[in-house]
Amino acid sequence: MKEQTLILASSSKYRRELLERLHLPFSVYSPDVDETPNIGESPIQLVERLSHLKARHISEKYPDAWVIGSDQVADFMGAAIGKPITHERALAQLQLMQGQTVIFRTGMCLMHLNSNTTLYTNVDTEVTFREFDEATLENYLRIEQPYDCAGSAKAEGLGIGLLSAIKSTDPTAIIGLPLIELSGLLISVGFQLFQEQKNSHHD
Repeated sequence: MKEQTLILASSSKYRRELLERLHLPFSVYSPDVDETPNIGESPIQLVERLSHLKARHISEKYPDAWVIGSDQVADFMGAAIGKPITHERALAQLQLMQGQTVIFRTGMCLMHLNSNTTLYTNVDTEVTFREFDEATLENYLRIEQPYDCAGSAKAEGLGIGLLSAIKSTDPTAIIGLPLIELSGLLISVGFQLFQEQKNSHHD
């Protein structure tokens, strides 16, 4: 049986670090897609569309590889909250969400173009924020600088201190790649987990 090729379609170092936990040889290519929500698109629809878009973008270049595309958005009362990019936006996000429960929706698509196979899953994580004064939030942002993180709170870092509760069936989903779900999908298409690590290629 020919060895299957696995590619992570992502520019996120967090997703790459998560996938490394499964000890599989894989390559990483940045999909470079426009993540702007469509008009009237719900957070659930957005993560599904972008997960597929990222996987397809790389699958078209490597049609015989299994490609993982993933996307995450913070769903606050039905509105999508994405990556803040700037300090000011991050502060505004945290002030808006404090004392509230936000659903982090993480979509993941596993695609193999040559066999016309597309597997998709979505994992929700309920995150409840504590209330803090502005000085605490400013200090957090200066130290952590979570500007590439949807919702501005890194649960795997200092951001855990901003939270009062996390509820999820898959604790890695909040970081950006649901490994429990992904492991099941990879096993179902014939991958062997926990292999000897080879050097993976990053673009």
